[in-house]
Amino acid sequence: MNHSIHAAVRGIDTRVVVLLHGFGGCSDLWDDIAGRLEDSFTTIAYDLPGHGRSIDFPNAGPAKLAAQAVLADLAVRGIDRAHFVGHSMGGAVATLAALLEPDRVASLTLLAPGGYGPEINAQLLRRYATAVSADEIRTCLADMSSPDSKVPEAAVRHLADMRRRFGQTEKLVALAATMTASGRQGTIPREMMATLAMPTIVVWGTDDAVLPYSHTDNLPAGFLVHHVLEVGHMLPEETPDLVADIIRRMTRRRQRPQPACDEREAFGR
Repeated sequence: MNHSIHAAVRGIDTRVVVLLHGFGGCSDLWDDIAGRLEDSFTTIAYDLPGHGRSIDFPNAGPAKLAAQAVLADLAVRGIDRAHFVGHSMGGAVATLAALLEPDRVASLTLLAPGGYGPEINAQLLRRYATAVSADEIRTCLADMSSPDSKVPEAAVRHLADMRRRFGQTEKLVALAATMTASGRQGTIPREMMATLAMPTIVVWGTDDAVLPYSHTDNLPAGFLVHHVLEVGHMLPEETPDLVADIIRRMTRRRQRPQPACDEREAFGR
C-alpha cells in the first residue's frame, strides 16, 4: 500500500509556494495557478490525504494530519521555509501547518478557508462527494461558483479522472460525513490564529455558496481580508489571475501593515 503523499512540482526557483486544494479536489486543479507562478517560484501542489494519488495515506481525514503530512514531505525535500496557499479545506490545512511550525511558513494565502466559522453547506458538500460523472461534477462546481462564472472543463476532467480511482467515492463520502457532522464544521479558535506572525491574507468571494464570507468577521487584527465581488467558492478556478497576483504580492511582504485602510488599498479593494 502506498503511504506517501503525492506532490506535483513545477519550477526550479529557490522560493517555494505550497498549493493545497479543497475537499474533493486534487493537485491538478492548481495547474492554471502553477503555470502563472512557475517563472518566479517552485510550486508544490499536493494531493491531500484521502484524495487522488494520496488516497491510501493512513488515517486520512483530520486537517491536522494533512498539515503534518505536508510539513513532513517538505522536510524530506530539504525545504525549510515556504509560502502556503490553501483553498477551502486546504486553507484549514495551511493554517494548522502555520500553527504547528510557524517558522517554516513564510506567508499564508487563504482562499475561502475551512475552519474559520461553523456554518457550512453540508448538503452541497455531500452531493459533491458522490459526484462521479462529468455532468454531476460540472453541476456541483457550477453550484459552488458564482452564476456569472464558467466552470473550466479542465477542472471537470481532472476531477472525473480522480474519482475513477478505486475507493475514491467511498473515501470522499466518509470524509464529508465527518467534516459536516450535525451540519456544521469544526473551527480553529481565533485566539490561536492571533498567535500567527507571518503575513496572512484571507480571500473570500461574496457569492460563496459553501462557506459564507461572514467567516472573515472578527479575524485577528494582523490578517489582511480581501472580499471578491460576484465570485463564488471556487476562487482558483473562477479568478486565477487575481489569485496568482495575490500570491505574488504576499510573497513580497516582510511584515504586516498596520492601518486597515492601507491593507485594503494594497489589494485594490
